[in-house]
Amino acid sequence: MNRTSNNGWLVMNSGPGAAAFNMALDEALLEALPRLGQPVLRFYGWAEPAATFGYFQKFAEVEGATLLRPRIRRPTGGGLVPHNADWTYSLAFPAGHEWHSLRAEESYRRAHAWIQAAFAALGPETELATSCKKTAPGQCFIGHEKFDLLWRGQKIAGAAQRRNRLGLLIQGSVQPPPLPLARTDWEQAMIATAPPPATWMEYAPDGPLRARAADLMGQKYSQPAYNQKR
Repeated sequence: MNRTSNNGWLVMNSGPGAAAFNMALDEALLEALPRLGQPVLRFYGWAEPAATFGYFQKFAEVEGATLLRPRIRRPTGGGLVPHNADWTYSLAFPAGHEWHSLRAEESYRRAHAWIQAAFAALGPETELATSCKKTAPGQCFIGHEKFDLLWRGQKIAGAAQRRNRLGLLIQGSVQPPPLPLARTDWEQAMIATAPPPATWMEYAPDGPLRARAADLMGQKYSQPAYNQKR
């Protein structure tokens, strides 16, 4: 496919997938950024209930913290995240893009300010946490960190990041408030409220990206040796 302008963003909705595949495709996106040359917003779901946990977490610490299976180690940091009815997304920015040069705290804040704007377009009022209040360290949605997104004091959005020479990968989960909101409407609101200037092009994974994701799924994310390596 042809690259768009420097303001061009790619959007991909890959639908529900296996937990190992979801993590593999996000890492494959990070690796593909030098070739794609544009930011990518990916929406995805889960073919079955699952849990993901941070790259640096110890497996023994998360093993008994959730009944959800499978438990897959993410390519990003952060804590344990349940995936059942959440709205999941990832953001990938190539090296040289403004977001790649941000400090981690600022890219975290910007991601959640964006989600806050999307919810505001749909009606619900949310706020960014101004401080940390954790009651169960290592579990993403128990308590909150600074700049997490809150609804009526309850955390509804968290994220984790990985930044390297290839680019920046943000993996995020939204646990929507108990309101009559449609995921498709939220996804459209995310596109409409993206930080300007942004133009959008729909993107479907090409052959090399699919092949790399399949390789990472089989050789890494579906392997107990990786998920339990520390």
